[in-house]
Amino acid sequence: MAELDTDLDHIIPSSVLSTFWAKLVVGFVSLLCFARSYDGDFVFDDSEAIVNNKDLQAETPLGDLWHHDFWGSKLSSNTSHKSYRPLTILTFRINYYLSGGFHPVGFHVVNILLHGGISILMVDVFSVLFGGLQYTSKGRRLNLAPRASLLAALLFAVHPVHTECVAGVVGRADLLCALFFLLSFLGYCKAFRESSKEGTHSSTFWVLLSIVLGAVAMLCKEQGITVLGLNAVFDILVIGKLNILEIVQRVLHKDKALENMGMLKNGGLLFRMILLTSGGVAMLYVRWKIMGTGPPAFTEVDNPASFADSVLVRAINYNYYYSLNAWLLLCPWWLCFDWSMGCIPLIKTVSDWRIIALAALWFCLIGLICQALCSEDSHKRRILTLALGFLVIPFLPASNLFFRVGFVVAERVLYLPSVGYCMLLTFGFGALSKHTKKKKLIAALVLGILCINTLRCMVRSGEWRSEEQLFRSALSVCPLNAKVHYNVGKNLADNGNQTAAIRYYREAVRLNPKYVHAMNNLGNILKERNELQEAEELLSLAVQIQPDFAAAWMNLGIVQNSLKRFEAAEQSYRTAIKHRRKYPDCYYNLGRLYADLNRHMDALNAWRNATVLKPEHSLAWNNMIILLDNTGNLAQAEAAGREALELIPNDHSLMFSLANVLGKSQKYKESEALFLKAIKANPNAASYHGNLAVLYHRWGHLDLAKKHYEISLQLDPTAPGTKENYGLLRRKLEQLQKKDV
Repeated sequence: MAELDTDLDHIIPSSVLSTFWAKLVVGFVSLLCFARSYDGDFVFDDSEAIVNNKDLQAETPLGDLWHHDFWGSKLSSNTSHKSYRPLTILTFRINYYLSGGFHPVGFHVVNILLHGGISILMVDVFSVLFGGLQYTSKGRRLNLAPRASLLAALLFAVHPVHTECVAGVVGRADLLCALFFLLSFLGYCKAFRESSKEGTHSSTFWVLLSIVLGAVAMLCKEQGITVLGLNAVFDILVIGKLNILEIVQRVLHKDKALENMGMLKNGGLLFRMILLTSGGVAMLYVRWKIMGTGPPAFTEVDNPASFADSVLVRAINYNYYYSLNAWLLLCPWWLCFDWSMGCIPLIKTVSDWRIIALAALWFCLIGLICQALCSEDSHKRRILTLALGFLVIPFLPASNLFFRVGFVVAERVLYLPSVGYCMLLTFGFGALSKHTKKKKLIAALVLGILCINTLRCMVRSGEWRSEEQLFRSALSVCPLNAKVHYNVGKNLADNGNQTAAIRYYREAVRLNPKYVHAMNNLGNILKERNELQEAEELLSLAVQIQPDFAAAWMNLGIVQNSLKRFEAAEQSYRTAIKHRRKYPDCYYNLGRLYADLNRHMDALNAWRNATVLKPEHSLAWNNMIILLDNTGNLAQAEAAGREALELIPNDHSLMFSLANVLGKSQKYKESEALFLKAIKANPNAASYHGNLAVLYHRWGHLDLAKKHYEISLQLDPTAPGTKENYGLLRRKLEQLQKKDV
């Protein structure tokens, strides 16, 4: 093992070879790479997994975390993605509690520190992978490959493909999974510490602890279970010293010596394999039982290759996806937050030039596998085998081999496989240094890669600080991705730039003519711009493509209401409620339709349903109060207003509506108090001052009425009725002045 370290002598200076300094350097560099993301916003999936996830809030019982998926939905629901990560959600909940709300800085800092801790831990992991397990007489493990372990840990710490995991808060699932994955591996290694002295009981304890840590890793993210497979590979190849090539040769030659191989008679190895297998089966069984209704349902846009009819087409595209993942590890310059929706067109014929990528991938893999199996150097065989094990085994859940996954390419799933890549790269640098006299050139190359990757991490971390930068950065990488254009458009619409948003929504629909969410959002903007005919066409097409799209049905109803097609609007609202029973906004809009048709009781019932489903639905309460007021039901209006303010005590629009009702009921003092409270909350509302002036006018407080009429007219000179009322008041004041004279 020391041979590789000797080859790296000109690359890693001896001054940083002590374990303390090595870890200090790795920790500092890892924090430097991603420090720029500490004050970023919640972006992309953070909104659904954190901001809109009720499992983070104290009102949700902690027990619910064990029955909900990563996004806060019930695992038993047919719409659940079945991503079961309760321990990750628990850390988000602690973050929420300590931060006093959804303040992203605390969430980002934890992610950055986790990556720093994992990078430091990698020094120990790589020292085992490169140097093997040897202990002093006092039981302390020796680091026989300090240079190799330091270089590999540095390459891991600065790899830009990790940016999504570190800078995106939801990437904490991958970070926590990796942390417990590595702890499980190191725990398994301790099972072989002075095994001859400590006996089997100590060994069994460490194996069982490793399985428990693997289960914890799986509760952070599903990928964690693969550590059991990696531990088995390590045990067989490093501890059992299995030579696969030798076994194959003996089998082919029917060598009877195969029966006498010590490893096959090793009862301890067999016992550990039984423990690992039993633990893995138990974890999978419990996981399957928790999923409830079976595997998640994904759509063709999430993973188009998995929906291809031809087995050959599926196989070719899966392998092309693997080659893209390999390229992201090799050259992490081409990074994107989402690779779905046409970003990577399907390979449908063997004449597609991208087949070359598959050939290149398997040429390299077969070459590495041959070296790992056939090399006469046992150290080289084991380093390459362990590197391939780390590269492949943690990636298996994302490979589509065992079940369909909900993505095409995802940078986050490469966090653990990058360990194997860093091993291979370090081994390659050692081999280059050994076979060339230009040692300084190799050292400059290594330093250049580390510096370039560090700078790339900093730049990419900056792009993850806001949704606008993140979404726009993807346009050059995946110009064919409809979701990228959709997200850019949505961000522009949220910031008030509707004209630019329309352009991106149209492009999203052009790229994916069945993109119903883009149609819905585009239809909404066109509705607001009074382009009702095109809005109706888009929304009608959206519900035709996806008949259970409740939001599109509701928006179609709003457009039809604006077009005075009341029967069609009512039918659309009813269809929306049929597909989403608990839909307060739809009940609110249905109530508005009934109010327009003078079906007052139906309107009140619809708004009451909205407030039952969503007690803080201010618009529904307001419309209810106003309708009761306008129809002369002042007592009912007052009761509704008081009930609403108990539920939403700081809503100034409700204060205003109830104040109007109380004024008409001649409860002037209480009405005045509510008007003043509403004005304090929203001092620039002309109608608030105007209606308070009317109250004073009726009450006989003419000077105060004059004051608030004037404020109202200053804020809005065209305020309806205010100018006339102010004129009446001035004439009355002039008459009173004449009488006094």
